[in-house]
Amino acid sequence: MKGGARVAVIEDEVAAVARAVEVPAGAGRGEAAARLTELRARYRARPGDFSTDLVDRLRLLAESLRRPPPRAVPTLDAARAVLRELFGHRDFRPGQAQIVEAVLSGRDCVGVMPTGAGKSLTYQLPARLLGGTTLVISPLIALMKDQVDAMARAGLRATFLNSTLAPEERRARVAALRRGEVELLYAAPEGLEASVGSALSGLGLSLLAVDEAHCISAWGHDFRPAYRNLAGLKDRFGAPVLALTATATREVTRDIAGQLGMVAPLLVTGSFLRTNLKLHAVKKGGDGPSSRDAILKLIKARRKQSGIVYALGRKTVEGLAEFLASHGVRAAAYHAGLEAVERERVQDAFAAGAVEVVVATIAFGMGIDKANIRYVIHRDMPRSLEAYYQEIGRAGRDGKDSDCVLFYSWADVAALDRMAGDDEQFATLQRRQSRAMFRFADEPGCRHERLVGHFGEVASACGEACDACGLEPAVAATSSPSGSRRAPSGRSPRRRRPSTRGWPRP
Repeated sequence: MKGGARVAVIEDEVAAVARAVEVPAGAGRGEAAARLTELRARYRARPGDFSTDLVDRLRLLAESLRRPPPRAVPTLDAARAVLRELFGHRDFRPGQAQIVEAVLSGRDCVGVMPTGAGKSLTYQLPARLLGGTTLVISPLIALMKDQVDAMARAGLRATFLNSTLAPEERRARVAALRRGEVELLYAAPEGLEASVGSALSGLGLSLLAVDEAHCISAWGHDFRPAYRNLAGLKDRFGAPVLALTATATREVTRDIAGQLGMVAPLLVTGSFLRTNLKLHAVKKGGDGPSSRDAILKLIKARRKQSGIVYALGRKTVEGLAEFLASHGVRAAAYHAGLEAVERERVQDAFAAGAVEVVVATIAFGMGIDKANIRYVIHRDMPRSLEAYYQEIGRAGRDGKDSDCVLFYSWADVAALDRMAGDDEQFATLQRRQSRAMFRFADEPGCRHERLVGHFGEVASACGEACDACGLEPAVAATSSPSGSRRAPSGRSPRRRRPSTRGWPRP
């Protein structure tokens, strides 16, 4: 065979290898590997028959064969099957299916769904169906073990990497990760800047899930600078990004997408309307009981029920917990100044029911998986409506009626102003947010209607689920076992189905 003919045959063989490589699995890829072996033998015998272009193409094809074969895109029906078999749920909750379908198709997505809506399932299901490893960015180092244990009980191979691990244990987990034995990896954003980032080097990820994604936005209520450094993750790992949060305005959702480098993300927004939460606001001062005595009265009317009391300062937290305990209430303090062991003890005791009430700063509650919290009381006004919504959202996750009592005053606004710090941009934002929070508490009008309106949702007056719509005032209602007596039922609030759309316009 003449040289030109031999080159033509070789070119045909290379084209056949390229076609075989495209076959997702099975005989096609086996055939491609066999042909490549034969072509290597020919190259060793007659290298002159192979142009530089042909050699480059063969190298690329060989590299393609070394990678795992492309997988068919899992269907939503497949996700439903895993939902039933692995998690025991009959069907998706509102909004979950849209997010899961987007993630399975490889599309970036932002899910803004209230506490208790099942956001974690939207990355746990894809972790099983997509194969490989899903990286979950979470600020909750203290809760990672609980999350991983829960995944193990469900049958998912999950682990975490954070600063609590001994060096030997960390090395063992990194080795398992590189062997492809981990479906879900939890890590904190601060960890990605250090050792976790190096452990992921060269690893192909199937999905990047960013939990509590509002922390990336300086416009959000819980900004964490380390979240800003997640911006390059999409380019670094080439995986789709799923950002999840319970509280975000349109301004914050746009910032989340921009900071994470998302490309044409789908925005899925659930309804923020939760009328099983009975909203009350009580102005501090005047001739009534002190807020401390009123809180004690509220709690005593709800004995053997679980609740959270939020306060701004650590000394206030400790003093109020001691006061409640001195009156026979099983109460414990929780704030960031406590040792990690003590915080874990309080958290575990509350989850088990050994502690009735946790008195806490905002350091407590994020990620707490306790469905039967019957009340949330704010001894001081929260810094923003976003923080307020997230904190009251920890009550009534089982769908049963739960009370949310807010004590407030203009002195709280002044205290929040003093806590704003020296950053002028942040201080200006804090002043704007605290005054919006005060107006929410002090002005007339349905609280549910105005609260969901802050997040861009339209709802009618609740008719029965807040003190502005006839619900008996919280402090006066403490004699009733449930803590809230309803006014005659009015018009039912209009609920909104979860929206699925492209990016909101400014």
